[in-house]
Amino acid sequence: MTYEEWERTVPEELKRDVLWRMEAYRLALFAAELGWYDVTKLMKDRRTWGVADQLYRSLGSISANLAEGYSRGSGRDRARFYEYSLGSARESRDWYYKGRHILGPTVTAHRLRLLTQVIRLLLTMIPQQRGRTLGEAPVPYGTSSVLETVPTDEPDDLEILLRDVPLP
Repeated sequence: MTYEEWERTVPEELKRDVLWRMEAYRLALFAAELGWYDVTKLMKDRRTWGVADQLYRSLGSISANLAEGYSRGSGRDRARFYEYSLGSARESRDWYYKGRHILGPTVTAHRLRLLTQVIRLLLTMIPQQRGRTLGEAPVPYGTSSVLETVPTDEPDDLEILLRDVPLP
């Protein structure tokens, strides 16, 4: 499945909403869709039932908090919900790492990279709503040795992430 294939399945009621214009929302919704397949695989191993539950909750929370925040009247209120979304995106990334033994290195690396794209967007959006910059120092993201088996010659490009989507 590609992002384009998935997007064709999204109901028009969602796509006609102004919220759909927000790239972070669309990517978060797509990540939750992919999470359905990933959680299904995690549920097949009793050891990762808890990981599956937490992962799906945190993935769903990313787009849900963006939707709620977008509907708030003030920038401060919006920023607060966008920060919740940021926390959920980071939490999702954490749960994906914990599920890597079942999901495998290709799926795990893809999901970590996709969520990192969402996080980068949110780190730009939050200060815009607050009217100031965040006090967080830039941190380079690396891969663990478990993920080094994934080809690294591809650029960390959103277009590639949305076109070449591995499923478990």
